Amino acid sequence: MKNGKIGVTTENIFPVIKKFLYSEHEIFLRELVSNAVDATQKMKTFSSIGEAKGELGDLAVRIAVDKEARTLTVTDRGVGMTAEEVDRYINQIAFSGAEEFMAKYQNQSIIGHFGLGFYSAFMVADKVEIFTRSFREGAKAVHWSCTGTPEFEMEELDETRDRGTSVVLHLSEEAAEYADEQKVGDLLRKYCRFLPVEIVFGKVKEWKDGKYVDTDKDNVVNDVAPLWTRMPSEITEEQYKEFYRALYPVGEDPLFSIHLNIDYPFHLTGILYFPKINLEYESLEGTIKLYN
Repeated sequence: MKNGKIGVTTENIFPVIKKFLYSEHEIFLRELVSNAVDATQKMKTFSSIGEAKGELGDLAVRIAVDKEARTLTVTDRGVGMTAEEVDRYINQIAFSGAEEFMAKYQNQSIIGHFGLGFYSAFMVADKVEIFTRSFREGAKAVHWSCTGTPEFEMEELDETRDRGTSVVLHLSEEAAEYADEQKVGDLLRKYCRFLPVEIVFGKVKEWKDGKYVDTDKDNVVNDVAPLWTRMPSEITEEQYKEFYRALYPVGEDPLFSIHLNIDYPFHLTGILYFPKINLEYESLEGTIKLYN
């Protein structure tokens, strides 16, 4: 068992995080899922260059809620962390593992660039736990926990765990809504709709005997290959319209669309839709959607 203090520049950092880190507290879910996707993308990179041995297996990021226990859990099968890495990336606030990784392995798709993202969990949680094991041979599992103060507990575990990381949020009473399936499902569709790794939230449901019941099929909430990532020659006009309707379900079909693929002076791919305007002064402000 290791006890210590998280490396921060002020004893009052946690009240600041809880109130002012993001204007919307729901952003915590986007940050945690992005971290899990980063860890998974790193795992793919290490495997492609021979630093990780064996089969990658299932790489989906899985979200689970328990309304009675008031918990929300984000689990990945990415690179995981050793005790030393937990010390560096979790206990030293604002030290971003993504930044270090990008410096070493350029041209890889990594979302996170700010070490504070993980700590957004404390905007909604009274306690946060991490269970993790590095993919590296011989690595031990690690358990870390913190109750929203600069004090933390960390210990190596003798138990056998799969590689990757689970972040368990023990939600505060005020944030109990984030243990609700409908609420979390809506947030995942809002913030994680086009992430490059499958995001699984429970099982697909079907109507049976007068009620919805879970099937054996994973409920994947995102599209890992959105339309703008494909070649225009592979896409039909009807597919462009279907994609538009999915993003803007209220309203008419667009007049036309332009598929963008820009390489210089910056890289940009996307689809630009031109909607119909029925009234001379009709405003369509706030309808631009950007995804990374």
